[in-house]
Amino acid sequence: MKRQYKAWMCMTVACCAAMVVSCTGQAGSQDKELMTVGNPFMPLWEHIPDGEPYVFEDPDNPGKQRVYVYGSHDSRITDYCGRELVVWSAPVEDLHHWRYDGEILKVDKNRDGQPISRRGLADVLFAPDVTLVTAPDGTKTYYLYPNDQEGGRNGLIAKSSRPDGPFTVCNWSKDNPNRADGVLAFDPAVFVDDDGRVYGYWGFERSYAAELDPATMATVKPGTQIVEDMVPGRYMDGVFKFFEASSIRKIQDKYIFIYSRFTLEGEFGLPSSNYTLAYAYSDNPLGPWTYGGTVIDGRGREVNEKGEPIASGTVDGNTHGGICQINGQWYVFYHRQTGTDEYARQAMVAPITVKVTPGPGGKVEISEGEYNSEGFSLNGLDPLERHSAGLACWYTGPKTAIHEWPNNTFFGSYVASAYGTDSRFDKPFALENNTNPVVNNTDGSIVGYKYFNFDATSGRKNVKLLLNLIPEGVDGTITIMADRPWASQKGQELGKIQIKADMPQQPTEIAVKLPAIGELTGKHAIYFTFSSDTKEKSICTLLDFKFN
Repeated sequence: MKRQYKAWMCMTVACCAAMVVSCTGQAGSQDKELMTVGNPFMPLWEHIPDGEPYVFEDPDNPGKQRVYVYGSHDSRITDYCGRELVVWSAPVEDLHHWRYDGEILKVDKNRDGQPISRRGLADVLFAPDVTLVTAPDGTKTYYLYPNDQEGGRNGLIAKSSRPDGPFTVCNWSKDNPNRADGVLAFDPAVFVDDDGRVYGYWGFERSYAAELDPATMATVKPGTQIVEDMVPGRYMDGVFKFFEASSIRKIQDKYIFIYSRFTLEGEFGLPSSNYTLAYAYSDNPLGPWTYGGTVIDGRGREVNEKGEPIASGTVDGNTHGGICQINGQWYVFYHRQTGTDEYARQAMVAPITVKVTPGPGGKVEISEGEYNSEGFSLNGLDPLERHSAGLACWYTGPKTAIHEWPNNTFFGSYVASAYGTDSRFDKPFALENNTNPVVNNTDGSIVGYKYFNFDATSGRKNVKLLLNLIPEGVDGTITIMADRPWASQKGQELGKIQIKADMPQQPTEIAVKLPAIGELTGKHAIYFTFSSDTKEKSICTLLDFKFN
């Protein structure tokens, strides 16, 4: 349901160093269109996990390129993924404005055009992949591997003449109208090499690969065999610990295999988790492989005030993605969890560096991306734009959250899932749709954002924070910090806001003067820390904010 913003009531507010907090009028939901969208980079009402990014020519603007992200679609809400695949894209020159290109595949009819299910339901489609075949005459065919979860159709594939579809199933069995002929199973990845040979990768807890028949793009090439345990799986010895989420790229003369890895117990000082993407590399498409390291950790590894390792984001979950070079910059695409389960995942991105030493045995070095709020805003978010609180990359409570698959129990702050309003397709980035509230902000909670760029406010003495929130009937204090949440780690206190128990429990915008903001230049993290004499009760819900 769309939130109705009402008139605000003034309140008593505590100040810090002569900083005055006051009520303002209606929250700034009519601010101009965002130019620094942040992370997640798609609208916050959309849930596209497992995103595989590719740069393809825009079929409607020859010579122009767009980035297309092919992922599953968490539209079932109470379980993983959905019964359709959709695609979003953006021009390579403007990665802040993503376009919904619509549904590209739904498997609800069989080979003969009859309903695929007696219940009238389409198949559930998990994490997909796409590859491009260009014929000698220049004709382009895009092949979609939709990871169909229905028995007999796991290896189903579809093709299209356009990267944005629609795609049509192209490997129905000649013998059975409800089956598809294909070898690829869970989490497929497909790659067409420079010589035209085609390779497929898949697996869950064990990894598999094969050279595919280019005539079918779905079956094993005659005369070749499936490679089992291409890299060692979750329960095998060694460091690889493959879990799922196969993704393949070729960079110069090296093959890069990205996958979801189960970390070792105690690795990085944290419990074992598959909420990470790792990489391996090889001189050959089917190995042998050398383990490279972690590319992204969805837990947002950090340290607490004592210097101990913690997860600053959701403590556990799953992730899946790939790497892509756009305008000379490499990125890792992945997803995060929102809400209290694993069924509302959102597309994320982080810049990385990729260094390849060519030649036999040459090394591939990929830097680990940072889990943060920037997305494609590599210079930092614009503090003068209003951003959803849901861009938070740090949300911790007084106790570590508990993960019991597929659920998380939070004792403090977390990003709630949200699905926008009926206008979400017409106004995808409008704040009425493009927002996730941050909820359960109890005593001892911390909510943080990495990073804002404060060059635009440098030297100004009258900068205010406009914080839109819903009080929840508890006396408490929000302390605004820069750089770190604690003064003991050189965090700078910027101001305080007092929340009173008798404040109306409705969306309320509070303004607090922050003169010290004018002393900041460049990129800085911002944190809201929560304190209250009332334990285990939320002080407020955070909606959105800006600096003014």
